[in-house]
Amino acid sequence: QVKNKAPAEVQITAEQLLREAKERELELLPPPPQQKITDVEELNDYKLRKRKTFEDNIRKNRTVISNWIKYAQWEESLKEIQRARSIYERALDVDYRNVTLWLKYAEMEMKNRQVNHARNIWDRAITTLPRVNQFWYKYTYMEEMLGNVAGSRQVFERWMEWQPEEQAWHSYINFELRYKEVDRARSIYERYILFSAPAVLVLVHPDVKNWIKYARFEEKHSYFAHARKVYERAVEFFGEEHMDEHLYVAFAKFEENQKEFERVRVIYKYALDRIPKQDAQNLFKNYTIFEKKFGDRRGIEDIIVSKRRFQYEEEVKANPHNYDAWFDYLRLVESDTDADTVREVYERAIANVPPIQEKRHWKRYIYLWINYALYEELEAKASERTRQVYQACLELLPHKKFTFAKMWLLYAQFEIRQKNLPLARRALGTSIGKCPKNKLFKGYIELELQLREFDRCRKLYEKFLEFAPENCTSWIKFAELETILGDIDRARAIYELAIGQPRLDMPEVLWKSYIDFEIEQEEYEKTRNLYRRLLQRTQHVKVWISFAQFELSAGREERLPRCRQVYEEANKAMRSCDEKEERVMLLESWRSFEDEFGTHATKERIDKLMPEKIKKRRKLQAEDGSDAGWEEYYDYIFPEDTANQPNLKLLAMAKLWKKQQQESEAAAMDPDKDIDESQT
Repeated sequence: QVKNKAPAEVQITAEQLLREAKERELELLPPPPQQKITDVEELNDYKLRKRKTFEDNIRKNRTVISNWIKYAQWEESLKEIQRARSIYERALDVDYRNVTLWLKYAEMEMKNRQVNHARNIWDRAITTLPRVNQFWYKYTYMEEMLGNVAGSRQVFERWMEWQPEEQAWHSYINFELRYKEVDRARSIYERYILFSAPAVLVLVHPDVKNWIKYARFEEKHSYFAHARKVYERAVEFFGEEHMDEHLYVAFAKFEENQKEFERVRVIYKYALDRIPKQDAQNLFKNYTIFEKKFGDRRGIEDIIVSKRRFQYEEEVKANPHNYDAWFDYLRLVESDTDADTVREVYERAIANVPPIQEKRHWKRYIYLWINYALYEELEAKASERTRQVYQACLELLPHKKFTFAKMWLLYAQFEIRQKNLPLARRALGTSIGKCPKNKLFKGYIELELQLREFDRCRKLYEKFLEFAPENCTSWIKFAELETILGDIDRARAIYELAIGQPRLDMPEVLWKSYIDFEIEQEEYEKTRNLYRRLLQRTQHVKVWISFAQFELSAGREERLPRCRQVYEEANKAMRSCDEKEERVMLLESWRSFEDEFGTHATKERIDKLMPEKIKKRRKLQAEDGSDAGWEEYYDYIFPEDTANQPNLKLLAMAKLWKKQQQESEAAAMDPDKDIDESQT
């Protein structure tokens, strides 16, 4: 038992213990004593003990090949080659699939210059394990190092019968090239491709790199015709089903090196027309570089157009209802393509009808039809096809739910350009019958006005006003037409009908137009009556000001009294108005009139009528009814109102009293000022 459990004064860490153990080398075992052999008997005894140890290890576990290899290497170190050979043979009986065992066995024979024994071992190894490439590499290398080129070639031929991997074929080719045997290397390439051909044909996507290497081999040795033939055979071999961009890029670069630029261009175009665009990015890139180096501006533009066309195709495939992508695609196609291709793209575009019959979904789509029709008319000069496009579009639209007036008007304008007026009128008449709209009526009326068919215009205006009697603009335009035609009574009757409508969208515009019409006809009394009738309906300040300005400009003799009388009436009428700003506006207009035309007395009178502007405070409330504080605002106090309101009189008297109190307090605080003022 530990009696004193207090910590020691000097603490030792684990790191210190490890460092001390390393310094003292406590874990290292001392080396065994060196044994010196002095005679033959002692040597034989040592060999016997060592062999017994190895045999015991092998007997314990025969499958541990490392024991066999150590045993054989020990015998080899004693120059006991026959014994080492026997050990290797015993080991091969145990595990003939062990690659290391064969390699060590052959290396031992080569080390000891036993060439025939080594050949025998390599033959046995490649016969037993033909798929181990290392045996073949070592065997061919040994024969080549011995200068036995024919023997090495024979080993390669035996190897090639097993159709090994690509590197084996390239090793054979490089072997022949080292000895300048170009024809033999060519025949190996032919066999290489032919041997691999059946396997490649089984695959869905064959690899083309072997063909390219073969062609580059021919090119490297200046057999350009052979290289071209290899590329052509490769193109024919793969056909159009398994086209690969790498083959065509290599073929084009070969032709480019031979300065055959037209052949290069044909190869690129052939490949681009047949290879899917997503698999031809590298092809596009190389073709663009080629055109920039050797082509003209037209060729470069063709490449860019092809690339953009591919991008637009991908966009419209991803989302056929992306009409902006269709517009960009069509703009590109129209710039540099024949008419049939443009029509095909337009037909594909308009086939994507919006799935929902709501006008907001059709607003972009309808411009595809418009652009199609304009293209046929302006670019293709095909009037009959243009007519068919317009008619097909108008048949497609669901007119019972909505329509597009611009399509009807564009169709009518097209027929007029074709000098086919009956068809234009028929189209616009059909549009008004199927789906009447303000824009359609206006367009039809404008057409008839340009043709000077005024009777038709009258009928159209009548139909228009039956359809939309609240449209003030239509009433005004109808009346203006009659005025231009000189039928004043009809124009006045139209205005009377218009102002008698129970509901109007812009009545102030209509009344103003009617008043301006009477002023133009110099019917001042009728104009006054109109103003009186309008004031019966509304007491708006602008109407009063306009009435006063009319009186100022209408007559010459009594214009000032009449104008002043209107202002008087307006002021009386506006006293009951809640909007004090409008009353201030009226008084300011009246004051500007008096400043220009009035006398001193009238000016003083209007000055007395002007209100006093005061600042007030009012309490605010939030939406939930809680107190939101106070705000300041400006209010107007009119002198005419103060006379009738005693509270305002009391307020004025209170203000006067407060002012007097302030003056008396100031005098009491400064008596010297009063003395000075009295002396002065």
